[in-house]
Amino acid sequence: MKQSHIYTDQSGVRIEYTTFAPAGHLAETHVMLHSTRIDTSFVRQYADLQQALRRFVSQMGHATIMMRRIFLSDATNQMPLIDDADQSTSIIQQPPLDGSKVAIWAYIHQGKSNYKQQWHMTQIVPEGDSYHQATTLLQQYEKELEEQGGTLADNCIRTWFFVRDVDTQYHGLVVGRRENFETQGLTPNTHYIASTGIHGIPANTKAIIQLDTYTIFGLKPKQQTYLHAHTHLNPTYQYGVTFERGVKIDYADRSHIYISGTASINNRGEVEHTGDITRQTHRMWENVEALLAEGGAKWTDVMQIIVYLRDIADYNHVCQQFADKFPDTPHVITYAPVCRPSWLIEMECMAIIPNNDPSVKPY
Repeated sequence: MKQSHIYTDQSGVRIEYTTFAPAGHLAETHVMLHSTRIDTSFVRQYADLQQALRRFVSQMGHATIMMRRIFLSDATNQMPLIDDADQSTSIIQQPPLDGSKVAIWAYIHQGKSNYKQQWHMTQIVPEGDSYHQATTLLQQYEKELEEQGGTLADNCIRTWFFVRDVDTQYHGLVVGRRENFETQGLTPNTHYIASTGIHGIPANTKAIIQLDTYTIFGLKPKQQTYLHAHTHLNPTYQYGVTFERGVKIDYADRSHIYISGTASINNRGEVEHTGDITRQTHRMWENVEALLAEGGAKWTDVMQIIVYLRDIADYNHVCQQFADKFPDTPHVITYAPVCRPSWLIEMECMAIIPNNDPSVKPY
């Protein structure tokens, strides 16, 4: 059911996409767009990417862009030049390391889902410290969920916390999130939420934390399964953070698997292979593979990958490693230090596998 393609269109945009299209049901596509004209201005690169994305979607027929993430090299100066953003558009400074000023990840539906979904992106509170901003952002999100009859525990599927200067500001996020989750009934004895907490610079210079969320309404409790891979990874609460390693959502016709930001860590919570980018990359892959396997998936089921690097000097080596291992999987490699200084690389991904469960609605 999964199809993968890579090509460069006439405007100098490299397009990588995967489509999952079960017969008679909604089709899903993940597409990564990269500018190959890196010597041009931001305005030109972004216009080329947007034109290529519009052309791509129009060729699909009745298709809807559910969300976009725009990776920028200078968010403060570039975001004001983006005039087509809405609530489902994530805009963050995480420079693409291929030398371009901007890259785009887009998620597309062909057909109508049986579930109400919301992508609420680029949420900021431009005042206070990282603790205050994280706490306030979560409280605002929870109020929105409550107004729609939902809760954080039942309806939030995935979060991304982008942290300005993650080496110094991450602790405030960790404490604020943990305290907030306790008020929502999220504890080591219940569950947390699949998440990535990573360096990223919001466009507003007073914003330390930016929150992106993915919400689904209409799920039955049995449709969510949390992934642990205890042979490779420890529970995150053991080292003071509060997120799930991954989550699997089962529908009648397919299962979605969301893998949180994952690095070179062992099942005691220790960093593996300090200072060695090659071995850290391989251990990271091993950890992600274990999480995918627990959800019944393989690397060939992965639809898209985001890679975060601490040291831009590692880009060429890591780029080749990913090109060799994932020649047909859409991915982007960005500059974004991980939450522990000794982690050189982190990745996240999403996979889709067929499912047959008539007790729930199709996707």
